[in-house]
Amino acid sequence: MDFEYWQGFNEGRWQQIIDVRNFIQANYKPYDGNADFLAGITDKTKRVWDKCLDLLALEHEKGGVLDVDTTKVSKIVSHKAGYIDKDNEVILGLQTEKPLCRGVVVNGGERMAEQACSEYGYTLSPEIKEIYTNHATTHNSAVFSVYTPEMRKARKLGIITGLPDAYGRGRIIGDYRRIALYGIDVLIEKKQRDLDVLFDKPMDEETLRSRSEIAQQIKALKDMIAMAKEYGCDIARPARNAKEAVQAVYFGYLAAIKEQNGAAMSIGRVSTFLDIYIERDLQKGILTEETAQELMDQFVIKLRLARMLRTPEYNELFAGDPLWVTESIGGIGQDGRSMVTKSSYRILHTLYNLGPAPEPNLTVLWSDKLPENFKRFCAQVSIDTSAIQYENDEIMRPIYGDDYGIACCVSAMQIGRQIQFFGARANLAKSLLLAINGGKDENTAEQLSPSMPILTDEYLDYDKVRKNYSEVLEWLAELYVNTMNLIHFMHDRHAYEAGQMALHHSEVKRLMAFGVAGLSVAVDSLSAIRYAKVKAIRDENGIAKDFAIEGDFPKYGNNDKRVDSMVKELTHEFITKLRKHPAYRNAEHTLSVLTITSNVMYGKKTGATPDGRKAGEAFAPGANPMHGRDQHGALAAMKSVTNISYSDCRDGISYTFSIVPGALGKTTEERSKNLVALLDGYSLLKGHHININVFDRSLLEAAMQEPEKYPQLTIRVSGYAVNFVKLSKAHQLEVIRRTFYDAV
Repeated sequence: MDFEYWQGFNEGRWQQIIDVRNFIQANYKPYDGNADFLAGITDKTKRVWDKCLDLLALEHEKGGVLDVDTTKVSKIVSHKAGYIDKDNEVILGLQTEKPLCRGVVVNGGERMAEQACSEYGYTLSPEIKEIYTNHATTHNSAVFSVYTPEMRKARKLGIITGLPDAYGRGRIIGDYRRIALYGIDVLIEKKQRDLDVLFDKPMDEETLRSRSEIAQQIKALKDMIAMAKEYGCDIARPARNAKEAVQAVYFGYLAAIKEQNGAAMSIGRVSTFLDIYIERDLQKGILTEETAQELMDQFVIKLRLARMLRTPEYNELFAGDPLWVTESIGGIGQDGRSMVTKSSYRILHTLYNLGPAPEPNLTVLWSDKLPENFKRFCAQVSIDTSAIQYENDEIMRPIYGDDYGIACCVSAMQIGRQIQFFGARANLAKSLLLAINGGKDENTAEQLSPSMPILTDEYLDYDKVRKNYSEVLEWLAELYVNTMNLIHFMHDRHAYEAGQMALHHSEVKRLMAFGVAGLSVAVDSLSAIRYAKVKAIRDENGIAKDFAIEGDFPKYGNNDKRVDSMVKELTHEFITKLRKHPAYRNAEHTLSVLTITSNVMYGKKTGATPDGRKAGEAFAPGANPMHGRDQHGALAAMKSVTNISYSDCRDGISYTFSIVPGALGKTTEERSKNLVALLDGYSLLKGHHININVFDRSLLEAAMQEPEKYPQLTIRVSGYAVNFVKLSKAHQLEVIRRTFYDAV
C-alpha cells in the first residue's frame, strides 16, 4: 500500500498492513505545554450550535424525544442526507434526515421498537410491524423463545437484570480511524482476502460462521461508501487532510449508530490520531488554530446529537438518555512517551466552547506520569464542568497495550482486535437474602435458587449465612453464564454488528463482561452479621422481611480492613465461580462493579437487608459506599474502593466521587492542584476508575425545582455523565442523597 495521501507522514509497518497503532506511534507529537494556544468558538460553529440548542430545548419540552421516523427501518443507507445548517456545517452527517429525529432499529426486537414508539406518541409503520412479526426473527423474540423457566424467573425477580435481550448489546468499538487512514476500498480488499482463505477450509460450523460474518462486513463497508456519497464525500480512498480525516472517522461511527441501538456505542481513541492530521495541515497552512478547533467542535456537536429510541424499561436501567460515546484521551505509550497532544486539549475545550454536556463521554487515561500542565487542565475542566471521568492507565496499559479504548463506562479493550459481549448485573444483595431465606425470593416467596434450610437462629450466624451465600453464588454464576451465552448466540444470528466488526481484524479476541450490583449493601450486611447482632424479622412463611440490628459494625468506605477485605473476597469469589463455566465463542470472563443508574431499579426489586437498608431503597452506585456511611472523608473512601482488585474486576470498577468546591481549596489554582493530587494518589493506590463531581448539593436541589434554568447542568452518575434535568425524580433524589465530601 502506497498512497499520495500519506505524504508528510513517517514511514512504518502501517503502510504494509492494517496497523493504526503503528501509524500513531510513528507520527504523533507529544505535547507538554499549557492551554494558552486554544481558540474560541467560530462564527460557523456558533450558528450551528445555536440551532442545536433550540432543538434540544424543544426535545426537552416534548418529554425527551423530539421526533421519530417510523416509516423505515434504520440502516446504514436507509436515509437521505440530513443537515442542521448546511451553509455552516463543517462535519456532515445525521442518523436520519432531520437533527434529533430518531430512527427505528428493529432487528433487536419488533415489540421493543413498537413499545418505544408508543411511549412517545408514535405508531410504528404497519408494514415494518408485519415484516418483523411474520417474516423475520428478531434478537428479542429468538432469545425469549429459548429462555428456560429458570432464566425467566431470575430476570423477572431481579436477581439478574439489565440483560441485553431487548436492545443492541453495544460494547463493540469499531476502529473508525481505519477509514481515514486507509480508505474503505483497501479495507474491503483485506476482508475479501480473509474471506478467500476460508474457501479452502473444511465447512465446519466455525468456518461457515466466519464466512457469513465477513460477507456481511464487506456489504456494510460498501454501504458506508454509499452513505458518504449522499453527502458528496468519498471515503473509498484515504483522507487527504484533517477535515476529511475527521469526517471519515465520524462517518464510520455514524454507520454504527444507524444500524445498531447498542447500549454503549463508544467512539474509541481518536483525538491523538486526528491530531497527526491536524498538525500536518497546520504546518502546511491549510488550518489555523481557529479552524482546527472548529473541526473538533463540530465533530463533537455531531456526537452530542446521536440518539437512540429506547423503551421505558431501558430508561429505568440507563437513565438520562445516554449513548456512552466514550472517547479515551491521553495515557502513556509503551515507550514511555505521553500520548497527550494538542488535540487532547482541543476535545476537552469543547466543554467550554459548546458548554458542558454528557456526550461524548470524555475519559482521561490518567497516570501520574502525564504532563503536569495537562493534569492541571483536566482538573480545572472537572471543577468547571463535572463532565470528565478518569481511568488508571497504569493498571490497564500492561494488559491492553497503548491502543485500547474504553467501551461504555469503564471497560477496556484493544481497538480493532478485541470486542466485549456485555450483559446485565447479578444482584449480590438479593443473593444474600436468598441465602437467609432458603433460596426463596423475599418479595414473592417463590423458590428462586435451589432449596436450602431457612436459617431460623434468633440471631443470624455468620458462618451459616456465609456458607449458604457461597452456594447461592455458585448457582447464580452458572445461570448467569448460561444466560449470557444464549443471548449473545442469538445476537450474532439476528442482530450482528456488521459495520462495527468490518472495522476489526477478522480474528478477534472476545471478552464476556459480567457485572455485579449491590456490592456495598452485601458487604455491609455481612459485616453487620459478623460484628453486630442481627435478628431476622420474619413473616408467617418464615421469610425475613426486615432486620433488627443490635450494636455497631464496620462499614465499607471508611478504610476499615475488617469490612474492606470482604469486598475483595466477595468479588474474587464471584469471578472465580463465573470462570468455571465456559463462555460463548471462547470469550474471556471479566467482571465489573458498575451499576450505571440501575442501582435505583435494583433497589426497588430488593427487600430490606441486614445492613439496615430498607426494602426498595436504592443501592449505592457501582463500587461506592452506601449513602452517608463513608464518614471519614474522601481519602478513606478512596482507599476502601482500591481494595477491589482489578485482576478480578477487569471489566471495570466504577467509583463516583462528589466534593464541594471549598473542600479543594479557596482559590482556583489551589483547587486544581489539590484535585490533581487526589487523582495521582488514587492512581498510585491502583484505583481503577473515578467520576469527579465538583459542586454543592444545593445546585442539584435548585435544578430540581427550576429545571428550565439548568438545561446543560452535567453530572457524573456511575461511569457516565448525564444532564441532571433528564433524570427521573427517583434518580435525581438518589444522586442528591449521595455523600458530598466537605473535607479531604
